Amino acid sequence: EDAQLDGFFKNQMLVELKSDWLVEDNTYKQGALLSVDFDKFINGDRNFQVIYEPDERSSLGSVSNTKDFILLNKVTNVRSELIKSKFIDGQWTMEKVKAPDFGSIGIATADDFSNQYFFTFTNYLEPSSLYYVSDDQQIKKVKSLPHFFGSSKFQVEQYEAKSKDGTMIPYFIVFAKDMKLDGSNPTLLYGYGGFEISMRPRYSATIGNSWLEMGGVYVVANIRGGGEFGPKWHQAALKENRQLAYDDFHAVAEDLIKRKITSPEHLGIEGGSNGGLLVGVAFTQRPDLYNAVVCAAPLLDMRRFNKILAGASWMGEYGNPDVPEEWAYISKYSPYHNLDKSKKYPKVLFTTTTRDDRVHPGHARKMSARMTDMGIDNFYFENTEGGHGAGVTNEQRAFMTAVEFTYLHKMLK
Repeated sequence: EDAQLDGFFKNQMLVELKSDWLVEDNTYKQGALLSVDFDKFINGDRNFQVIYEPDERSSLGSVSNTKDFILLNKVTNVRSELIKSKFIDGQWTMEKVKAPDFGSIGIATADDFSNQYFFTFTNYLEPSSLYYVSDDQQIKKVKSLPHFFGSSKFQVEQYEAKSKDGTMIPYFIVFAKDMKLDGSNPTLLYGYGGFEISMRPRYSATIGNSWLEMGGVYVVANIRGGGEFGPKWHQAALKENRQLAYDDFHAVAEDLIKRKITSPEHLGIEGGSNGGLLVGVAFTQRPDLYNAVVCAAPLLDMRRFNKILAGASWMGEYGNPDVPEEWAYISKYSPYHNLDKSKKYPKVLFTTTTRDDRVHPGHARKMSARMTDMGIDNFYFENTEGGHGAGVTNEQRAFMTAVEFTYLHKMLK
């Protein structure tokens, strides 16, 4: 789909573009939000107004409307901004809402018959909070989830790493205020990089208690393949360009080491599902960078991923391995096919569930078995219950969390 309808406001039809659109003599940019009078549009008018147009570091997250304005949930350099836009005398105005900064905003609900609305806010150190905005646009925090760890001891920074092709890749880092830059800090690097899913700031009691409070540093890489900067950021790493996402991840790891935040001995990585493929590629391509790998519910055999469960639906993302020209580039990164017994790999922890109905547990089973046959030590855990995740009950999730963080602490301390 090249566009989506974002609703109607004062008889203006709102359209969000997924790709560049040439209309008569005008080219409207991918990711732009356009409006046109609906009655005129029905009668053939194609003279759209641009409400919002992204740049290289911004994208539109969502659109909502109240009685007198629309709300644009804009993401700039992976940080949310809330913009209020009014349609006055045939033109759109823009005004930034004084919402909290350096985090993720979500529009909870907006009222079509007044100017009241609710939004949520969270970041790495602030739990999800609900804010109410009154008719006169006064902002008030209504409620917040409790703090589960001492966030005042930590701080968040955003850095950038230069990828192999020169693209700057942003990443967030959460660390203790008294952290020493001596390369000795146990550091967990997380990424996903696929399906236009954005890794935006969010509060995690688990990361806070199980990692930060125990002396760890937490990093989230906003690599290509995700949706952090709109459709173009996702499309940049599709199919034959998939290696770019992996180059981005390597670059962030190298930057952490260069800044002396950590070192290969103390650097671990984690990813699940498509993120499991990411860390699978990471440790097979650059085993020199990592000393721990949590590879959860992963895709690893990319020669056969399209044959089992939901795999066929992902060929738009990775390509079709049954087409020789496409297997040619997939084969270069498929973790299962790039194992080399002459290399020294980190001792990987593979986790999966027997009843995963999306990514077959066979991926993790085969990879672990092949590594074992090659004499490469690894850990493997398969939960007999649960679906595409760590478990179906709090007890199961707590157990898997304990397994993963015990492993990380032992490997990276």
